[in-house]
Amino acid sequence: MSLVRRRLLSTAAAVAAARGPPPVRVALTDSAGRGVFATRPIANGEVLHSAQPLVTHPSRSLFHEVCYRCLRRKAGKGGDSRGDCYFCSDACREHAEGFHGIEKKADWSLLDDHCSSRGLKYPYMVKRLACMVISGDVGADCLDILQPAQLHQGTLIEMEEEFEFLKSTFRKAGFQEELTTFLTKQWYINVLARIRVNAFRIELVASSYEDLLSSAVASVTCDASVGNAVYMLPSFYNHDCDPNTHIVWLENADAKLMTLRDIDEGEELRICYIDTSMDVNARQKILTEGFGFQCHCQRCLSGD
Repeated sequence: MSLVRRRLLSTAAAVAAARGPPPVRVALTDSAGRGVFATRPIANGEVLHSAQPLVTHPSRSLFHEVCYRCLRRKAGKGGDSRGDCYFCSDACREHAEGFHGIEKKADWSLLDDHCSSRGLKYPYMVKRLACMVISGDVGADCLDILQPAQLHQGTLIEMEEEFEFLKSTFRKAGFQEELTTFLTKQWYINVLARIRVNAFRIELVASSYEDLLSSAVASVTCDASVGNAVYMLPSFYNHDCDPNTHIVWLENADAKLMTLRDIDEGEELRICYIDTSMDVNARQKILTEGFGFQCHCQRCLSGD
């Protein structure tokens, strides 16, 4: 995305904010549970709303290249790189003080080794959420409203193993029992089931050659995104392989939802959960195995 395009999108977001509440509502659909609908006609390219993440976590390969909280890319030698991770500003360091303070009290080597050897990323988000709960930043039920993924027996066995790593790490760190009473096997499975199906891969708009190079390096290590994040309202958008809405990230994990074509009042707003350039068979395989549903959008039905 060009600098001009970035500025236009930022200006559009400011205009949308000045108009008042987002022109959307959440309601039940005929076949896909909850969905997001337009409350008025919406023009192509309009920014519907922004969304701040409930929980984020950077890619393991980019710990010192993106902010540990907001996932903003490191610019030159700026920011605060003290300790084992990078913060883009004092504000982000202060905002992360609660969960990061909890994290620093424990030895996460067992969980790190387990996740690294299996290429796992979502257990890190559960770890962060658990630290946020212990620090008092959020409630243990903050993700309950989100739709959980369908879990297979093999997945449940893996989750139980991951839970034991997490529980034992807190126990060895000497956390008082009353601080971790929420941390049960069922809580872990429920949270991870929601993160697995609702987490977004955060791919920031590259603004420089250095950003493009960093993205290429991450891609070689099988992690092209700067991290993952879970949101509230964006998680209610249903999928379509020919979407009318798009989610973008400019500088950090704060998301912006914008339309890809003119929208009628009452029309459902849908995003694409995967790469739209894939053929129908590849799309169906990923959606079935990764999201637990078979897509019946018009594009898939036509065989495109």
